[in-house]
Amino acid sequence: MEKIAYVNGSYVPHSEAKVSVFDRGFLFADGIYEVAAVLEGKLIDNASHLARLKRSVGEIQLALPETLERIEEIQKELVKRNDLVNGMVYLEVTRGADKGRDFAFPKAEANVKPTLVMFTSEKDIINAPSAKTGINVITVPDIRWERRDIKSVALLAQVLAKQAAAAAGAGEAWMIEDGKVTEGGSSSSFIVTQDDVVVTRQNGNEILPGCTRKAVVKLAEERQLRIEERAFTVEEALAAKEAFITSASVFVQGVVAIDGKKVGNGKVGPITDRLREIYVEFAKATAV
Repeated sequence: MEKIAYVNGSYVPHSEAKVSVFDRGFLFADGIYEVAAVLEGKLIDNASHLARLKRSVGEIQLALPETLERIEEIQKELVKRNDLVNGMVYLEVTRGADKGRDFAFPKAEANVKPTLVMFTSEKDIINAPSAKTGINVITVPDIRWERRDIKSVALLAQVLAKQAAAAAGAGEAWMIEDGKVTEGGSSSSFIVTQDDVVVTRQNGNEILPGCTRKAVVKLAEERQLRIEERAFTVEEALAAKEAFITSASVFVQGVVAIDGKKVGNGKVGPITDRLREIYVEFAKATAV
């Protein structure tokens, strides 16, 4: 049976899910998105995703067409209609479709309404083989704009980074600016030093405030793991005991090599494994 998407108030088959060619998300990447994980038919850490959605739209003066409560209702309804057990719910809100292509926001008298689109996809995050084997990452220059804290749909730099990783047979690309790692193409970056300090870049305009990153940092601190929120270099990462990434689509995933050079012993480390276990426990206990 064909999967169902949500488009501006209607649940429609994927083949019928359409937006205007004048939609500003299509023309200007004038929009915000979020991706929430689903485990056993329930949304994971969704309150954090919705809070970040609210912040991001506020940063670009974009009004949500629905309340956060209604958006979550739609997410849950899509999970139900698609019989989704494990996977993701993607949502995107744009400034809507004006009559032409004007860079400035639509005028109030034009009564342009924001576009809201959602769809689901299947993914077995828990049993992904790479959770045990770890992934290789490559490094690429960070060529993005200066407001990476906004979860914009303008992802061309990340597309190019992820394609470079795919072409190299790697699972992710770490982006480098001023000699330091900012984050992955679609993930937050971590290392574990030789004295078991978990290091991840501090939040700021340079990185997206990852929801999974936030939860993992909090869970680690609650278990008396030492956390340092600061930038680190590739050289530090290669000298580290462990490295890993976090995101809604992988949870916690070990990094075993960077640019073809082993991290630690080239295997997923015990702290990474433990943090993944702890996060999965948290995810299942707080799912909605």
